[in-house]
This record gives sequence, C-alpha cells and structure tokens, in this order.
Amino acid sequence: MKIWVVANQKGGVGKTTTTVSLAGHLVKQSKRVLLIDLDPHGSMTSYFGMEPEAPGVSVYSLFKAAAEKRSVDPMRTIHPTDFEQISIMPGSTALATLDRQLGSRPGMGLVLKRALANLVDQFDYVLIDCPPILGVTMVNALAAAEYLIVPVQTEYLALKGLERMLRTLSMIQSSRKQRLDHAIVPTMYDQRTRASHDTLQLLRERYRHELWPGVIPVDTQFREASRMGKPLPLIAPSARGSVAYGELLDWLQGGQPQTVNSASTSAALAEGV
Repeated sequence: MKIWVVANQKGGVGKTTTTVSLAGHLVKQSKRVLLIDLDPHGSMTSYFGMEPEAPGVSVYSLFKAAAEKRSVDPMRTIHPTDFEQISIMPGSTALATLDRQLGSRPGMGLVLKRALANLVDQFDYVLIDCPPILGVTMVNALAAAEYLIVPVQTEYLALKGLERMLRTLSMIQSSRKQRLDHAIVPTMYDQRTRASHDTLQLLRERYRHELWPGVIPVDTQFREASRMGKPLPLIAPSARGSVAYGELLDWLQGGQPQTVNSASTSAALAEGV
C-alpha cells in the first residue's frame, strides 16, 4: 500500500483537484484507492456527495477515540463512493476543533499512521488531502506519508505558501529522522498570462531538483467534473487536465526523477506549444 499526501500551506492551489484526479487515473489502472479528507471544510467529502457537517463516523472519530484511549476499527470510518474502487474516509467540520481540544495530548501525531497500518491489505493507494494550515492533522498526514505532493498555483503569491510548506517538511523530516521524498507540481498554468509564465520560471530556477517537469493547465472541465461529483479522468480522459494528471501519475510511479528538459505534453504546453 502506497501512501501519498497532497499538501500546501496555501488554499486554492488545486490540492483536492490533484487528489481526486490522481484517484481517477489509479482507478483506470484497477487500483483500490482510499481517499482521506483532513480538511475541516470537507471539499473532497462534498465532491463525492457527502456532507462534512453531518453526524456520523468520519476521520475525526479516529482522533477522538485516540484522545479518549479507545480503540476504533478504521474500516468503520471508511465509506463507499459511487465508484467501486474508490473509498473515502470523510472529513468533518469537527476537525477545526482538533488542535484546541485534543492536539496537545500525547501520541496525537501518529493517530493516522497507526490506523493505516491496519489497512495495508485493503487498498493499493491511500491519497490524503490536507488543510492549508499546519496543525495536528497535517502533522499526522506527513508522519504517515511515503511521498509528498505539493501543488503550487503558478501565481506569485502561491510561492509564499510553498516556502512555508517546505519549512514544515524540513521540521517533519527532522522529527521522523528520515527523508520524505516530495515533488512540487505547478498547477492552474495559463500560458496566456505573464504571471503564470514568470512564476513557472521562478519555480524552475529555485526548485529545479524538486519540480515535476510538466504543468497542470487551467481547464474549465475540472469545474464540470466537480459539479458532477466525478474524477475528470473518468468522464473526459482526453481533456487537457486529464492528460496532464495522467503524465504526473506516470512520473510518480516511474520512480525516476526527470529533468526539466523532459519532452512531455504538459511541459511542452508550458512553453506555449
């Protein structure tokens, strides 16, 4: 079972879109996918037609049980979706209270890692969608992670969130006493704008060895897929966004870092081809 975390300490950069789109491509590979929504806003939970404010068993149940020194079967917190190979551990608005109510209790940083240890035979991939703030949920996600994906909108202000995220990563690696491999993924790239082009150039100059060589383009079909509650790769596989996320998944699964000179479709798009 592979555990990938999607995180950035800035909102609106495409974290949920990245998580759901990768899940869609994994389904096409016949993989069993578990999605975990750690954001109190519950964007991914809502994407799949569930209500983060509704009572019931959710990812919050794991933290509450740990704080109360109770055991809970993590399978009880997992819900089916309309897609047979995609399951979700939904988010809850109660996660917003987690740091204040329970975060200071000992052992709360490893709740998710311990729960996932009981699911290794149930899923091929776990994709975790994080909130844009550093707190007990993000610490849990990074403690459990085998790989970190950092979506960064190709807009200058998004670079500040990236800098904060990389500082957090450094702190977590020091705590884990081991490296956590990661990739920076440029998102919402609009080749018509100077801002996108200049931000991409800055990313290439500053983070060349950590940067995925492609880009995720602006694609209005992401909005339509969200409205339908379906991953874009499953409803429009030839859409620009679907193709780009397919290339990202191929690169992540390949395990071999590629240079910026790699001639992928999305990298070519970044140059205005």
